[in-house]
Amino acid sequence: MRQIDEIMRISPVIPVLVIDQLEHAVPVAEALLRGGLRVVEVTLRTPVALEALQAIRQALPELVTGAGSVITAEDIDRAVAAGAEFLVSPGMSPGLLPAAKRSPVPFLPGIVTPGEAMWLQEEGFTHLKFFPADAAGGAAMLRSIAGPLPKLRFCPTGGINADNASTYLQLPNVLCVGGSWMVAPELLRAQRWDEIEQRAAAAVRLGSV
Repeated sequence: MRQIDEIMRISPVIPVLVIDQLEHAVPVAEALLRGGLRVVEVTLRTPVALEALQAIRQALPELVTGAGSVITAEDIDRAVAAGAEFLVSPGMSPGLLPAAKRSPVPFLPGIVTPGEAMWLQEEGFTHLKFFPADAAGGAAMLRSIAGPLPKLRFCPTGGINADNASTYLQLPNVLCVGGSWMVAPELLRAQRWDEIEQRAAAAVRLGSV
């Protein structure tokens, strides 16, 4: 089983998928993979999310597929049963923490303050999601955190786009970013798989900027 550090280093951008129609799941994942992005996060925000995750895992085993918007212990169980290879939460709560620590797959918890980061570091989490990144101080916040909390590594998500992603990726404590600009809802609705592939390829190149 891959560890979270390895997963976060596979691709510079983790596409955040919100799948409303099950038939879009595999085609969008295929387009992202053709573009060179080898990790995806399927958010548990829609009625078909778990089915979509399972479909992607079965069709594209070479793609590392995780579940996002995990907020309860039940979410962990259901996502793992559907085949999630890693889990992402928007934040952490005392109720979720015990289940997150017992998760059978890597867990990437969200934080927004240094205090939350310190708490999770004490609980054994050194790889964190910084969310909502842009609204919470952006790259400047992560640059400031790096000094007093040098062991932590981040995946900033929230307000990340093609224009500002490279600013985050240049930070030494950022391993990847999460974003949805390459899988915008209008692209999925129009089934513009070629454009999604092109945006994915451009996202891959951000890692070498």
